[in-house]
Amino acid sequence: MRHRLMVPGAVLAALLTAVPASAAEPSPGAPGAGDAYYPAYGNGGYDVSHYDLRLKYQPKSDELSGTATLLAETTQELSRFNLDFALDVSTVHVNGRKASFETSGDHELEVTPAQPIAKGEDFTVVVRYSGVPSEVEVNGLTSWHRTPDGAVAANEPESAWWWYPSNDHPSDKATFDVSIAVPEGYQSLSNGRLVSERESAGWVRTSWRSSKPQATYLATLAVGKFDLTKSTTESGIPVLNAYSKGLGDEDGSARASVERTAEITDWLEGVFGKYPFESVGGYVPDTGKSFALETQTMAFYGNKRFKSGTDVSVVVHEVAHQWYGDSVSVRNWKDIWLNEGFASYASWLWSEEQGEGTAQELAEYAYDSYPAGDEFWKVKPGDPGPENQFHGAVYDRGAMALQALRNKIGDKDFFAILKGWPSERSYGNARLADFEKYAEKVSGESLGKLFDAWLHTASRPSKPALGGVKSERGEPVRPDSWEEIQAVNGSHRH
Repeated sequence: MRHRLMVPGAVLAALLTAVPASAAEPSPGAPGAGDAYYPAYGNGGYDVSHYDLRLKYQPKSDELSGTATLLAETTQELSRFNLDFALDVSTVHVNGRKASFETSGDHELEVTPAQPIAKGEDFTVVVRYSGVPSEVEVNGLTSWHRTPDGAVAANEPESAWWWYPSNDHPSDKATFDVSIAVPEGYQSLSNGRLVSERESAGWVRTSWRSSKPQATYLATLAVGKFDLTKSTTESGIPVLNAYSKGLGDEDGSARASVERTAEITDWLEGVFGKYPFESVGGYVPDTGKSFALETQTMAFYGNKRFKSGTDVSVVVHEVAHQWYGDSVSVRNWKDIWLNEGFASYASWLWSEEQGEGTAQELAEYAYDSYPAGDEFWKVKPGDPGPENQFHGAVYDRGAMALQALRNKIGDKDFFAILKGWPSERSYGNARLADFEKYAEKVSGESLGKLFDAWLHTASRPSKPALGGVKSERGEPVRPDSWEEIQAVNGSHRH
């Protein structure tokens, strides 16, 4: 016999009117991504999957206008969300409907859609904007570099604010389409591959596509008058390099360095595994800057890097970043060693390959260059702090840490790690702790003490911690070789 459940009327009414636990009230997305170094960078409540940027730029007046379309998905029920941006906004639409917006702080655009957006929902944001980027400074900083014939957007950890609205944090990577119209006689460059170019009414519009996930700070834009060279790597990857026509005396040394990109990429594929993107290259605009940056597929090189002659080491460094930093990006900015330690060590490996000093010799030379008690040893590469994020210790001590690891576990496991890590984590993000666990898994050894000594302790490790015996390969380190490699330190900031 079936029994009927009898529910009192008051209880039944309560059950019928109760809100399911999963139906939370819509709330604003966080104005930051939760990064301890840069609390206001990035935003919460959504993930961007694609940026479509349609731009128009006038080099003579430095006027930029654009329409940015963002495809995203909510991670919570959103009543409002933020974008990182510093130019003037005229309109914002969300899912085709006009949205209200206001600015707060120095780079926050607060958007309130016409109606809340449910959790897990795909949505579209269209932002129309304009401005003169060179007139915009945030905290006394600009990442927009004027040149005699145009401009360049490139910097780390922030550069997007001056030319497109974004969720500006490496943890939210997306694909990109960038289309730029410039007056006839000028050229424009961006990331990925050139998919179209057409002229109309005195303007030339070029469209570029990055089909693999890309961090926002790795997107770049350059307008000017360039000489382009094209080739392919041995594995068939298209290579595009560009040089400002106004480089003058630096032109020869710049070309002698950057034109080795294909050769370096082929060599790095043997060290790090298959190249992760659809193209590779670099550009040298007349910015008067000396820093370089691993902008994805199209590395930026300040022309003053080549003032004293060729600098192949910096090309190795920036191309190595395509695996370590671009394909596998930091989860938070404190994990910067995962970028810089490996790119710096790649330069040491290149020196070893070229017979200009082995990585072991370079590590020992670097170690001896900083005496005990030097401020250098007080910076912990594993958590340097925002004020020391690009300190020489992150680069040099970071590379020493890898040589110490190599000597402890042997070449077989070490190079298996160098190649396996960017394959396992391709197009994603990682923390330092993730790499430490991976190294222990591959080597089968406990490596906590080694990583603590080299990455997490504010003092000089003992020299025997470098371990190993000097390789007989190559010649003794020459001071000029070391200075060339050391010059890469701080190359990302001006």
